[in-house]
Amino acid sequence: MIAPAVRFRNQGSTIVTGAPLLGGEGGEAGNDAIVTNFYTSLSLSDRLKLGLGVNTPFGLVIDYKPGWVGRYQALESRLLTINVNPTVAYKVSDTLSVGAGINVQYAEAILSNAIDFGLIGRLSGLRTLPQQADGKVEIKGEDVSVGYNAGLLYEPTQTTRFGLAYRSRITHDLEGEADFIVPAIARPLRAKGQFTDTDAAAKLKLPDSLSLSAYHEISPKWAIMGDLTWTNWSRFEELRIQFDNPAQPDTVQPENWKDTFRVGLGINHTLNRALTLRAGVAFDPSPVRDGFETPRLPGGDRTWLSVGASFRPSPALRFDIGYTHIFVGDSSINQSSPTSGNLRGKVDAGVDIVGVQMNLQF
Repeated sequence: MIAPAVRFRNQGSTIVTGAPLLGGEGGEAGNDAIVTNFYTSLSLSDRLKLGLGVNTPFGLVIDYKPGWVGRYQALESRLLTINVNPTVAYKVSDTLSVGAGINVQYAEAILSNAIDFGLIGRLSGLRTLPQQADGKVEIKGEDVSVGYNAGLLYEPTQTTRFGLAYRSRITHDLEGEADFIVPAIARPLRAKGQFTDTDAAAKLKLPDSLSLSAYHEISPKWAIMGDLTWTNWSRFEELRIQFDNPAQPDTVQPENWKDTFRVGLGINHTLNRALTLRAGVAFDPSPVRDGFETPRLPGGDRTWLSVGASFRPSPALRFDIGYTHIFVGDSSINQSSPTSGNLRGKVDAGVDIVGVQMNLQF
């Protein structure tokens, strides 16, 4: 279960005329989510194994209240991915194993925001007032795409092992529709063909990543581990939505993200054959560059603190439980456009995660 907390603090947001943006601060924009995962493996021989994983590698749910000051920039932002990953692994020698797999990934995205038809109408000669004739656009899209992953495991001794894992980039060509809600007073704006329901498309460029990990048993009861993961977030250069309606121009939000290195350290303490205690810490820098923060993707460096335990009632059955709190650094937003105004403020965020797992061997 992932329970994020996302709150915006307004710091003088204005429309293009300089008047204050009206509305509240958006309330609690983070939505709790249950994320399920499933993995299985089958031994064809002592050296050859097949596997299957089903998980959710990327996800996002941020939903602000309709009347908040940043409604013209963002209301709902939702991303769901489901990844099906068949794999094969082979033990080359007593110290080296290799593996590879195919990722068949489904992605679905929903983006919505209010439109200030009062301002647009005023600029077009209608007798409307800014922030007094709000409409809305909601864009939905989905796609299935394919990537791959590969890795190796080197075990120089029975108490030490090193891993290297690569997951390829995946590009989704999301296709769907854009639905516009236009208030009656602003419907003359449709005369030129704009703001009508239409098909829409967008590219979602998900990153590739490379992880180096290590594990070492200090004693029969204590083990330490760590990992370093590079993620190619610089692929995410912009959020561009293209409309089939030729009268509706593309919407483009520059993102200009940067690559990141995440580092994690952990420790295991085995109390007895049935119970193992765990703890860990990780630092995960934000890929969002200063000046490119948005209410959809506010950014903020993240520090992970985790504790957990494994309980094995029998050699074939194991239960794991873990709790993580993610401390997220403050993120400043200063986003502006001629029709959306200038949204200025800070985002306070944090995340709680509880994970429960069952492992059964037969």
